[in-house]
Amino acid sequence: MAVRVFTFLSEVWLPLPPRDVFPFFAEARNLEAITPPWLNFRILSQRPAEMGRGTVIEYRLRLRGVPLRWQSEITVWEPPERFVDVQRRGPYRFWEHEHLFLPRNGGTLAQDRVRYAVPGGPLLEWLVDRLLVRPDLERIFAYRRERLQQLLGGAPK
Repeated sequence: MAVRVFTFLSEVWLPLPPRDVFPFFAEARNLEAITPPWLNFRILSQRPAEMGRGTVIEYRLRLRGVPLRWQSEITVWEPPERFVDVQRRGPYRFWEHEHLFLPRNGGTLAQDRVRYAVPGGPLLEWLVDRLLVRPDLERIFAYRRERLQQLLGGAPK
C-alpha cells in the first residue's frame, strides 16, 4: 500500500544575508530557542563539534501531552543555501525537513519545507493530518517565524 506524503511550507524574511543567517541554524542548540515552550523540547545528544552531513541529533518533546523521543540525521549540508534533516526514529512514518536560505530583497527568505507521512490507512491518514498534525505544524511554525524575527530580524524582543 502506498504511503501518502503531505507537504507543509513556512517562510519568513530576515534582514540578513544567507551567510549570516545559516550559522544560527548550524548551531543545533538554537533549535530550542525557536521551538514553542509548550513542546518541552530538549536536545539529548552531545553537542557535535561541527554540524554537517551525517550529524545525528536526538531530542525529546511532549506533543499534545505525549512524551516523544526523536532522532534526526542531517542528510544534505550545503552552507549557506540549505540543509535537510530526516527523521530516523520518531512519531512519523516519514519526515523530511528541508531548510532553504534564499537571497531576497537584501536579506534572506528562510523557508522550511516539510514532507511527512502519518500512521494509518488512506482515510485515517487524511483525518490525522487535518485534525492533528497540520494544525500543530501551523502553530509551531508560526511561533518559529515570530522567534526568528525577534532573534534575527530586528523585531522587538
